Amino acid sequence: MTYLLIGGTGKTGRRVNDRLTARGLPVRVGSRSGQPPFDWNADPDTWLPLFEGVTAAYVTYYPDLAFPGAAESIRAFVERATAAGVKRFVLLSGRGEEEAEVSEMGVREVAPEWTVVRATWFAQDFNEHFLLPPVLAGEIALPTDVPEPFVDLEDVADVVVAALTEDGHHGRVYELTGPRLVTFAEAAAEISAASGRPVRFESVTPAECTARMVAGGVPVEEAEALTDLFARILDGRNAHVTDDVKRVTGHEARDFRDFVRAAAATGVWSVS
Repeated sequence: MTYLLIGGTGKTGRRVNDRLTARGLPVRVGSRSGQPPFDWNADPDTWLPLFEGVTAAYVTYYPDLAFPGAAESIRAFVERATAAGVKRFVLLSGRGEEEAEVSEMGVREVAPEWTVVRATWFAQDFNEHFLLPPVLAGEIALPTDVPEPFVDLEDVADVVVAALTEDGHHGRVYELTGPRLVTFAEAAAEISAASGRPVRFESVTPAECTARMVAGGVPVEEAEALTDLFARILDGRNAHVTDDVKRVTGHEARDFRDFVRAAAATGVWSVS
């Protein structure tokens, strides 16, 4: 059994890869630099060599399932993979994103076995992704500050591995959250206290949010789409926690404060 990880070098994919390889399980990474290479924008027929010998696949879509073209690409991927013999699919999705649910249907309607993992905002967005530059600049600027139950990527990876390697997860939609609600202003304060770096939250217009992401290195089209997504889903719809991490893995979801302490210890937010 070979496990295919689309986006296997990304934030969740590399953690899933680490867990599978630690068990001695064969893994094939689907990425532009992989062998054979994988690109969501390529002709779907070029994906076929990637499926050889694969029975289970973890699928992530960059930058987000809510983006235009994602639903068509996901369905094409599952159709070709299923025809090539892939039986089990685990899809990473976004919690509270209606467009992402359209993309999910390409898995649910085609795959022989499927699991959907809907995650809320990642705690690691603050130290590994688009919120790192704002933290280092001392100001997190977003269109709203409703509370979010930030989920730790280590918990996401644990759930994905369970769904890939264990029976009993077919037809399940898991919503992954941390154990408590945290506003972005509270997140900034916790990061500031742990790192010694002054960090504050500022509510800004969507246009200003986009401009700041672009200034931080996010491509313009991606920044615009993310801002639109944030403005819509940061409306309180996700302001509640679930126990799906514990139900799947048997352990409690990691608290945001524990993530902050561990991240601060690495020096990623250290004051130079």
